[in-house]
Amino acid sequence: MPAAKRPRRGSLQYYPRKRASKRLHRINFAPIYSEVKEKGLLGFIAYKVGMSTALVKDNTDKVMTSKKQVATPVTILEVPNMKIFSVRFCKNGIAVKDIVVSNDKELKRKLKVPKAPQKLENLPADYDDIKVIAYSIPKQTSIKKSPDIIELSINADDKLEYVKSLINKELTIENFAKSNLVDVRGITTGKGFQGPVKRFGVKLRFHKSEKGVRKVGSIGPWHPARVTFKTPMAGQLGLFSRITYNLHLLNSGKITEKNINPKEGWKNYGVIKSNYIILKGSVQGPSKRQLVITPAFRPSKLQSKKKLEFLELLK
Repeated sequence: MPAAKRPRRGSLQYYPRKRASKRLHRINFAPIYSEVKEKGLLGFIAYKVGMSTALVKDNTDKVMTSKKQVATPVTILEVPNMKIFSVRFCKNGIAVKDIVVSNDKELKRKLKVPKAPQKLENLPADYDDIKVIAYSIPKQTSIKKSPDIIELSINADDKLEYVKSLINKELTIENFAKSNLVDVRGITTGKGFQGPVKRFGVKLRFHKSEKGVRKVGSIGPWHPARVTFKTPMAGQLGLFSRITYNLHLLNSGKITEKNINPKEGWKNYGVIKSNYIILKGSVQGPSKRQLVITPAFRPSKLQSKKKLEFLELLK
């Protein structure tokens, strides 16, 4: 008789499985620098609108759908403009000095702002990197008023001069260091307190089992006299911080130039009022979830060789 084998239930890659503390997490931009060649911001705040179906032309060589039109699922993100709140000077990855360059009224909903913005002068004597604290302008959308704030890195030969050219200006998606593939960082849909069957995918026990069917048969041996973290247990499910890698950026534009809104608006979102981007595939989180798009820092060969031409959105 062969030895009984069973794959473990649930990945140990993510631990602990608890609710994310913030809706927008700090991003490690170090591995992204090596892949980005274009000048611009290495991140941009977006809001999930919903999913739809798009018609694309597959220009990839040596595939079954080459030179054919294909219907594919896509995700639409609204990308309102952003502005710079402060300029951060760093040394060895540690912030040395922050210079606040904006005191807009929208920021008062989130943090304390000075009465007057500072000028970009009296720079620190020793620094090796410059980052910006940027905030979205969600009043350009139909979903919220308070801005989302995040620290972003910059890819430019002269970062100081590039930042000076962006101060007191609205940053559009054109300021993003675009690439064919992007990563999306965000928080998944929250599902609350769930049992081990839904949380880890364990099998249901025999229907005559004592003390419950939807539970783990054994939570471990007598000794060591404790339950290890590897044991599937009930707890929080969803509202986790996750990254979706290598999504194709199919199209982007302004709603004033091309209106992609349905007559009744997007379900659970409303209408798009500013800029938008269309990504191939799905993105974590419900509608209206704030997300951060960054250039892909580990593009796969399979996704990199694909050449997709956006034709139209099927409503």
